[in-house]
Amino acid sequence: MQQSDPAIRIRGVTKTFGSKTAVSNLDLDVPTGSVCGFLGPNGAGKTTTIRMVMSIFGPDSGTIEVLGKKSAIESKDRIGYLPEERGVYKKMRVGDFVRYMATLKGVPSAGINQKIDDWLERLELPGVRKKKCEELSKGMQQKVQYLAAVIHEPELIILDEPFSGLDPVNVRLIRSLIDELRTEGKTIIFSTHVLSSAEALCDRIFMINNGQKVLDGSIDAIRAKFDPKTIVVEPLEASDGAFAAIESTEGVRSAMHSGDNGWIEAYVDDGADPQRVMRRLMDAGPMRRVELRRATLEDVFIAMVSPGETEGSLRAALSGDGAQQHKEAVTNA
Repeated sequence: MQQSDPAIRIRGVTKTFGSKTAVSNLDLDVPTGSVCGFLGPNGAGKTTTIRMVMSIFGPDSGTIEVLGKKSAIESKDRIGYLPEERGVYKKMRVGDFVRYMATLKGVPSAGINQKIDDWLERLELPGVRKKKCEELSKGMQQKVQYLAAVIHEPELIILDEPFSGLDPVNVRLIRSLIDELRTEGKTIIFSTHVLSSAEALCDRIFMINNGQKVLDGSIDAIRAKFDPKTIVVEPLEASDGAFAAIESTEGVRSAMHSGDNGWIEAYVDDGADPQRVMRRLMDAGPMRRVELRRATLEDVFIAMVSPGETEGSLRAALSGDGAQQHKEAVTNA
């Protein structure tokens, strides 16, 4: 396998379950050494695609190559996989479970105990080696499963919902460990609903909806494709009147409060000039600031996956992801 060859190549893949088409005529290349985020709503086909890549089941039609081989089975010791459902052996002690998984992947027994201890320290799990997996919290089990996926230092790492069950502190910890793997040149694929993590970590984004690819490209190219359509406004004095003035400004399609911070997000009409709308907003009343926000993955997700739904309801549903807002300051009042 050449460095220039994709780590994963998918061509014309379709998978059905009864009358439901889970994945339809999918083409995808995952470049070697990239961090690729698999995004999409529940039931979109993300996990089905990952399981086909892992040869858990095969496609009805099409081909999948993994690390230059015809299937993941031929490259299994070079792949680390964290499945969506927890796969720890509940009755086994943590150290025994991780050592067993490492042995299956060909890790030499010499020094393995020290390696496990070092990793448990990195994962902020001191003292759990002798505990049974079932004694751990869901978040701790998730971190142990992450360790089992990377203990053999694989070239390709596939993480299906790696942040599931983790609190914000541990989400940050796992993100930092994934970032370390990136610097080592590993190829990493992860599916997630935590859009802020995908935005922070990924080089590329692949988005699937109703079994079909709707977006595939570098995160910089995707950001450039989606023009800024959101203006963040902070009135000098928050009031119903200030909100009404912002919402009724020419060129504003809709507006909503942004949490408890006093900000208002104004969504620009298609075809309207954001700069002109910003000037009108500053004339609508005394403002502390008016900023044009760069498109985030949340914006892209809404535009690509659910264009028919109301913007406010979608953003409220996504707010639990802690979507990171990257704002470009244009003016401060």
